[in-house]
Amino acid sequence: MSSALGRYATPFITGLFLVSLTSGIALFFHIGPSGFHGMHEWLSMVLILPFGLHVWKNWRAFLNYFRRVPMGIALAVSALIALPFLMPSGAGEAGGPPPFAFSHRILDNPVAEVAPLLGTSSEELTARLAAAGIAVEDPSQTLSQAIAASGRPEMQAIAVMVGR
Repeated sequence: MSSALGRYATPFITGLFLVSLTSGIALFFHIGPSGFHGMHEWLSMVLILPFGLHVWKNWRAFLNYFRRVPMGIALAVSALIALPFLMPSGAGEAGGPPPFAFSHRILDNPVAEVAPLLGTSSEELTARLAAAGIAVEDPSQTLSQAIAASGRPEMQAIAVMVGR
């Protein structure tokens, strides 16, 4: 590894970790600008590169951690702490963040029930969806069913419905 990359791996890990820490705390407490979400996701992905370089540079020392009990305990505890976040939040409920669960509940209704919530008629909403390639075949069909049948991404359908 080039000495320049080696010299910058740890400083970049530190800088990107501080950005991730700050944006993560802001996201947790729902404060700060909306840009924190993209910043947190993208710069956390960028953090992978200097982390990989740091591990590569310190490979022998890193392997020594795996020969000791604290690393095994730390990895096991970390996995156990993360596990509940992967569990469904309830029988038949959509998982994930509350806005996603909310949108799934809304999409489990037919156009005629959702259109007034969006300040439009069911005919107008059906036309918008059709223009985006999402056909509502039957008035009793839920939006989720129509979206799934179209093969379009759910987020694209939601954007069409809210007029974006």
